[in-house]
Amino acid sequence: MASLSVMQAVRVRLEAAWTRCPVIYPNTDAQTPGGADPWLVVQYPMAREEQASIGSPGSNIFREEGAIRLVLMVPAGSGDEEWTGWLDELRALFRAKRFDGVRTYAPSPAVFDDRNRDGGWCALSTAIPYDADIRA
Repeated sequence: MASLSVMQAVRVRLEAAWTRCPVIYPNTDAQTPGGADPWLVVQYPMAREEQASIGSPGSNIFREEGAIRLVLMVPAGSGDEEWTGWLDELRALFRAKRFDGVRTYAPSPAVFDDRNRDGGWCALSTAIPYDADIRA
């Protein structure tokens, strides 16, 4: 899972720019919307940290690298063009950006597979590689 500072930066960025549907963050008690309204899930499937420099105390840099996974849950059978467009907007929001100490890179194209149905929902997802430096 990502560090707190990375998760906070991602949340601030999404809350400032994404209004199309509710966003559910890790381990929150947020409820999915009722009916056929889509929602977005934020996940941090992997992260690791390595020492990037050695300096005097307070001047060492540790680099966290990982992935931000955004999963757009949409009604099954509702097609893919509108939802792929939504995911493209999210990809653009995070493509090659620097914000609050986080650097993001090239997001994966939308992953959409009819086999990923969960009840009456289909999941479209993208993974966004990131890194962030921590001074210690």
